[in-house]
Amino acid sequence: MIPRKKELKLIQIYMYICDLYDQELKYYCQRYSNNSNPAFTDQEIMTIYLFAGHCQKYFQIKDIHNFASEYLFSWFPKLPSYQTFNLRLNRLDEAFRILSQRLISSFIPVDCDRGISLIDSLPVMTCAGRNRQGKVAREITSKGYCSTKNRYYYGLKLHALTLRREGKIPFPDSLMFTPAEDNDLTAFKQLRGDHICNTRIFGDKIYADFEYFSDSKKQKQTIEMLTPIKAVKGQSERERQSFRAYNDLFSTAVSKVRQPIESFFNRLNEKTTIQRAQKVRSTKGLLIHTMGKIDIAFIYLIF
Repeated sequence: MIPRKKELKLIQIYMYICDLYDQELKYYCQRYSNNSNPAFTDQEIMTIYLFAGHCQKYFQIKDIHNFASEYLFSWFPKLPSYQTFNLRLNRLDEAFRILSQRLISSFIPVDCDRGISLIDSLPVMTCAGRNRQGKVAREITSKGYCSTKNRYYYGLKLHALTLRREGKIPFPDSLMFTPAEDNDLTAFKQLRGDHICNTRIFGDKIYADFEYFSDSKKQKQTIEMLTPIKAVKGQSERERQSFRAYNDLFSTAVSKVRQPIESFFNRLNEKTTIQRAQKVRSTKGLLIHTMGKIDIAFIYLIF
């Protein structure tokens, strides 16, 4: 048994997933047999995964299945074995991806400032260490370096373009995963670079590209990228000292504005442990780990 309050959340999650499944998600679910109406449905699998993660803080598939077997069996009497549950879940990666898009696009808070965007990335690690090689999901992962942790790792990067909220954690506008080696600025160009408009974007130094953010692009899209000021190669010591006070003041101001996106990633990781993917054993499993964790973090929007 689960408490009454959690029962109501379970029902809400199930009804939301069923409605969205009939509208859209069913077109993204892999079906390899003639059984188009299984006794245990895709909607039930997604509901159990989201409920166990959001309400019970269970993130390992084995733990989720054990919890469902012990506490949710009266709700889901056709719950299959762990092996079947895991196999079926891993076929729903595209459905979880679409779900995250719908959650984010359908529930944008009214206090979001569309004139100010914050951008950054978060490492998702399948293994860590300078000389270690990842053995899982190698077709979508690679080796990268996390400067904030001073660590080499193997895995993915989560790139987030968020909308600023005064005094609150920013809300995601766009999310994208890339191999760990991909440059953050390159990922931004792929994510929204030619489509975003009418905003100031605050990022760290890696997003500084004066050629890309040219005057013509600023005029066409009405965008401006603001980053801490990078040192100019070949600049004399006298020139550096002349502009040091201004550069330091400007860089501090930019860093202060963009700081909330770090809080966004910290909260996301605290809620879902998305950064730790060392126990993932397949490409499909990594896709569920990433997109499923995004859904767990934002399923609260439906309540």
